[in-house]
Amino acid sequence: MRLVGTVTTPGTLTPGARDRMFDLLAQHFEGVSRPTFDRDLAEKQWVVMLRDQQTGELQGFSTLMILDAIVQGTPIRAMFSGDTIVHRDYWGEPELATVWGNFVLSLIGTQDGVRFYWFLISKGYRTYKFLPVYFERFYPRHDQPTPKFEADVLRTLAERKFPGLYRPERGVIRFEKRRDRLKPDLAGVNDLRLADPHIRFFLERNPGYINGDELACVAELSEDNLRPIARRILTRAARSAPSS
Repeated sequence: MRLVGTVTTPGTLTPGARDRMFDLLAQHFEGVSRPTFDRDLAEKQWVVMLRDQQTGELQGFSTLMILDAIVQGTPIRAMFSGDTIVHRDYWGEPELATVWGNFVLSLIGTQDGVRFYWFLISKGYRTYKFLPVYFERFYPRHDQPTPKFEADVLRTLAERKFPGLYRPERGVIRFEKRRDRLKPDLAGVNDLRLADPHIRFFLERNPGYINGDELACVAELSEDNLRPIARRILTRAARSAPSS
């Protein structure tokens, strides 16, 4: 692996780290705004930082926060992923999934019986593909309707985080003003990828992704919802971690 990841808080980030984070977004997205980036970062509780093992240069990050809500009279909690990017030269590296997964798993046992979800918004099929790769149950998806409870979870979380912007008929968050969006060379989909039913579903459900529309998604965060590949990655990471 060429990347090494850590979890920190926004308050520990140096001005140089913040500048590099914004630069990574600007390299991969059009329409990025520094004030919007700074506001988004300020509300988050944690940041996954991905650095090149040899040079130490930041090559990716993901911002995280907890949302609490009541759905059908049931308390729920969700880990919300905000700005997330890995430099294209490091695509395919598992470190983001490994560090994020171990951090979230460490929180599962602290929820006191509250149902715990990942609330993910996706304006690119690569992000959406994390769901079928790592989770047994996730929504929305091409081969099953979204259960009523999870549909209410999606609506509640989306309306809380993005009031007035959620379009429940498609499950999409559509901003009033055109927001950041993938650069054209990263947004295109070739015929080979269109053979993947998950990618086809994402494109059908969220055709406005090219303009920055976000597909709202949830997956329950529980050990029994992890697919075998996720278990292997997390187990391998645990075995390779230095002992104290």
